[in-house]
Formats: sequence, structure tokens, C-alpha cells
Amino acid sequence: MNDEVPHPDQLDGALHPRDTPALIGQAEAEAGFLEAWNSGKLHHAWLLSGPRGVGKATLAWRIARFVLATPDPDAGGMFDTPAPRTLDIDAGHPVARRVASGGEGALKSVTRSVNPDTKRMRKQIVVDDIRALNGFFQMSAADGGRRVVIIDDADVMNVNAANALLKMLEEPPARAILLLISHQPSGLLPTIRSRCRTLRLGRLDPDQMAAALAASGVAVDGDPAALAELSGGSVGGALRLSLMGGLQIYAELIGLLSSMPRMDRARAIKLAEAAAQRGAEEKLNLLFTLVDLMLARLARTGATGAPPAIEAARGEAQTLARLAPTPHQGRIWADLAQQVSDRAQHGLAVNLDPAALVLDTLLKIAENAPR
Repeated sequence: MNDEVPHPDQLDGALHPRDTPALIGQAEAEAGFLEAWNSGKLHHAWLLSGPRGVGKATLAWRIARFVLATPDPDAGGMFDTPAPRTLDIDAGHPVARRVASGGEGALKSVTRSVNPDTKRMRKQIVVDDIRALNGFFQMSAADGGRRVVIIDDADVMNVNAANALLKMLEEPPARAILLLISHQPSGLLPTIRSRCRTLRLGRLDPDQMAAALAASGVAVDGDPAALAELSGGSVGGALRLSLMGGLQIYAELIGLLSSMPRMDRARAIKLAEAAAQRGAEEKLNLLFTLVDLMLARLARTGATGAPPAIEAARGEAQTLARLAPTPHQGRIWADLAQQVSDRAQHGLAVNLDPAALVLDTLLKIAENAPR
């Protein structure tokens, strides 16, 4: 592994999935792998699927440590050893220490790489990244032990890389296990999916989210229940919201929404100007993501006749119920959500003035609020 290159999906200040001490809320997925291991019928390729940020990469690294540190159940020996009930490997184990330092020769992690010409991170995993695995398998085969490859994430492989991986899955190297991380497995080649056993990871509930955030190594600012609600149960999404002040931005949006249809224009201008500050591109993108989410919650309130059970901001339930009192109004908000999303994407793509784009979006929402 080359640890000089940052993990593409690692948050600043957050632990790398390799170093995350525990995986919370995914006991079923862990049990699925353990069952296959203990049966002695371990598949050579595994597809770890589920929403972004729920722990797929953390599970992949846990599996890698476990496989490389645990004797095969069918290896035989003088004494019977009990079947393992957990993927936990002591941090002091030699394999765990080598993995932590990036020095485990039987483990290879494939992520988006740096283009040597531009010196920038590529947007895709390219064919050379996959073909390099041939050398890894040849060099690591001498001791006859297991080898593990983590591909994070398989969704961003280009066509040539996907075809190269497919050939590898069709003729898998001996005693090799490939772990493919995918947020949207439907986008993978069907022939790749068919050659993998799937472990599905689900979203975390508020209690699990609180535990996961406490173990994240990040000083979290905000209510775990609200973070779980806005992130859709994604730990990664919750951490991003916390680190970027997402709960405060959403609270400000709900505050503006509560003033509609007569929108507090001064408050809207202040929010728009804050989003337009130099170097605030990420916060601008987050703002539009939260606008999309707010409109979706309005539409769902109208369709179901009740606001979400968990408020993501104070006063949200009352505001959503007032502005989405009927299924008809819910459809209006659903249609507007698509329009706003399209306008925002176009505006960002052609570099429209960010403040004007935000203010225009807020005015459009106010126009559609029932009077």
C-alpha cells in the first residue's frame, strides 16, 4: 500500500477506515462473513454494498485483518480451536500492527490514484490500478498464505478497469479474497455482481449513530439524533455535517422557511452572502444538498399527512406541517425540489454568482409556499 496518498473518501480529522476501532450497527453483515468462514466455504469475492458512509470500508479492513490473522478452519492441527464469533483482532497482533503501519505485504488497497502527469487525484480507478494487482499476487504468493485486496470503491472504476477486474474474478488467484466496496452496485457490470457474494450494510438508527460518532475520533458538534436524521443514518454523512456546520445551516433554512410565504429577506441575504464567500465552495454545495433535503421532507409531510418523527431543527415539525398540509401541496414541493436541484446544478456548472443563486432559490421556495 502507498500511504503517502490520502484516502480519497477520508475526512480531515477523522480516522481512516483502516484505523477505526469498531464497526457499529452492522452485526448482520459481519455474521454473514463469519458464517462463510466457519463453514470452510469462503467465497473468493465479496461485494460490500450499502449507502455511503455506513461502514463498508471499515468492514473491509476488519475482514482483511481477520483473514490474515486467523488460521483457516480447515487447516487442521493438534488441537481443535473454537470457531471465531467476531472479526475482532487484537491491536497488538503482528498482522494488526503491520496493517496499521501500512506494511502488510499480503494486503493491497486499490483506490483512485494520483495521475503522474497532472499530480492530481484521478476521478476514476483506471485499468493500470487493477493490472498492478497481477504483480501483487505474484510477489505475495511465495509463502502460500492468503492475500486480500480491497477496492474502494468499485463504483468509480472506468470501463477498462472493470473489464480487467472481471477477468480476475473469472480466474481468481489461489487463496485470494477480493473485497469490493460499492455504494451503488446497480451501476456495476452484472457479470461482476454475479461473481461476488454480497454483504449489505444498512443505515444506523439514532442510538447506533451516537455510539459510532463517539468512536469516530472526531469532536462532534450537534445532536446525534438530528445528525442521523439528516445524514440518512450514514456515519460519514453525519461527520461531514458536524464538521461543516450542517446542523446550523439546516436550522437557518428552517428558520427562513418558518417565515414564509413572507420570507425574511434580510435573513435570506445574509445566508446567501455567507455561502458566497471565497473558499466556501464545499459549504455552498452542502447548502444546496440541505435545501434538497428540506424540500423532500416537505413533500413527504404532505404525502403522509405528518412531519418526520424526529426533528432535525427546532420547530421543524410545526413548520413542515403548516407548509405541507395536503397531498396536493406535497406534490408541489416534490416538483419544486426537482426544479431547484436542476437550477442549482446548472448554476454551479456555469459559475453563476453564488449569492444570487442562493437567493433566487429561496425566493422560489417562498413563491410556492401556501398562503
